[in-house]
Amino acid sequence: MSVRRLNHDQPASFAFTPENEAWAEKEIAKYPPGRQASAVISLLWRAQQQHASWLPRAAIERVGDMLEMPYIRVLEVATFYTMFNLSPVGRHHVQLCGTTPCMLRGAEELKAVLHERIGHEGHVTPDGALSWVETECLGACCNAPMVQINDDYFEDLDAASFAKLLDDLVAGRPVTIGSQTGRVSSEPVGGLTALTSLYGVDGRNGPASANGHAAEAPPPAEAPPTAPVSLDPKDDATVEAQAAAEEAQIKSILATLPKDATPEQRADAVGARPVGLPAARDGGADDLKRVKGIGPANEAKLNGLGVFHFDQIANWSRQEIRWVGTFLSFPGRIDRERWAAQAANLAAGGRGLKDDPPPTSH
Repeated sequence: MSVRRLNHDQPASFAFTPENEAWAEKEIAKYPPGRQASAVISLLWRAQQQHASWLPRAAIERVGDMLEMPYIRVLEVATFYTMFNLSPVGRHHVQLCGTTPCMLRGAEELKAVLHERIGHEGHVTPDGALSWVETECLGACCNAPMVQINDDYFEDLDAASFAKLLDDLVAGRPVTIGSQTGRVSSEPVGGLTALTSLYGVDGRNGPASANGHAAEAPPPAEAPPTAPVSLDPKDDATVEAQAAAEEAQIKSILATLPKDATPEQRADAVGARPVGLPAARDGGADDLKRVKGIGPANEAKLNGLGVFHFDQIANWSRQEIRWVGTFLSFPGRIDRERWAAQAANLAAGGRGLKDDPPPTSH
């Protein structure tokens, strides 16, 4: 740890604003009598925020008085933690990470920009806009090289993007916080090659665009076209083969999703939600339980999706079948049990697989 000293030019006094004074009293009250010193870091940080982002001696002593601590004890804390600035800093104070990962990825180039743009370490530009200091690891090694400016991280920098970032900050132009190349979290520079669905990542529902913001999810992968199914038992082998192929494809996509993905998120990843009705048509809902594979629980879930009638199921597209099957946690089953064919027959006044076959005539 290098020696850290108070700035030679000190203000005569320091006082918290009434709002900060009230906040400090509440912070101190969190601790039992005799333990007020536990609030020292919180109060020093609030004092630094109030005083142009640096701590003068008068602020350190004021905190000591409030906490009934010897000044030297408060000074020990302020000089130990590098989060506390002991000299004036610019409005945009740059902390450059110079630890090994950042150094290997170009931190020295960033340092050259700082020397050229600002001057030596600790110097504040004449307009008061910029200052900088080199720090130890800031914990964003995967996105090196990086800097922290005030409270924000800026990652995946190079000399050109860093120089532009500084110019934009000084000019008051908007800047992008985080990766400057559009990376999300710590994904590979060339983009994801595995776990390509980003459901649940950073609260988004789709992959990232080039600027790092959420983009519209791509259309779900199409399954190979399948032939219409009938109720003829002789087609069982064909139907099973088609259902097995689709189930395998869907499961491979679902395997890339987070374990806590919701049923809707899982279904959205593989298909398209069918457009439901707000309520059953006049005459009431059809008895969907006449379709083999639909019991009371599945009927309730389908009604919750706005599906009340046989003709709705009969008219599901391939993508809608994939969505519903996944939402109900049994991809492939809708094809295996011929829901669409059963529903079409029932809508036309015929039978489903649950119904007894009509008697044969002799």
